[in-house]
Amino acid sequence: MTQLYDAALAPCGLTVSQRSILVHIQRLGGSPTMSELAQAMVLDRSALARNVKPLERDGYLVQKPNAADGRSRLVEVTASGRAKLAESNALWRKAQRRFEDVYGPDRAAALRVALAEIYSDEFAQAFNRTAL
Repeated sequence: MTQLYDAALAPCGLTVSQRSILVHIQRLGGSPTMSELAQAMVLDRSALARNVKPLERDGYLVQKPNAADGRSRLVEVTASGRAKLAESNALWRKAQRRFEDVYGPDRAAALRVALAEIYSDEFAQAFNRTAL
């Protein structure tokens, strides 16, 4: 699935993972800590850090010290990153339409609901409570 969406986003130069990071930062109010971002994306911090580096290198986001605690770092999307995200939106919508055309709109909607449940904090907590 990632390969299909990466191909759809290729004209703007973002991968689906990079776009997701930019979207999540904005959804979290624009200046989350790396830990908050990792938690929201259900990623470990090292995986997130690897994915953040190219976005930072390309000037799409910046990391700043958190004045509130001095230890954590805040992540912010730059003006260039907001422009890149806006550029990706039409490609994303087109890919979503193609997915629904092939998979079916009802099945696609059901899949989105199921994925939202799986990625929820409640699911993670229940999963972690379940003994192996």
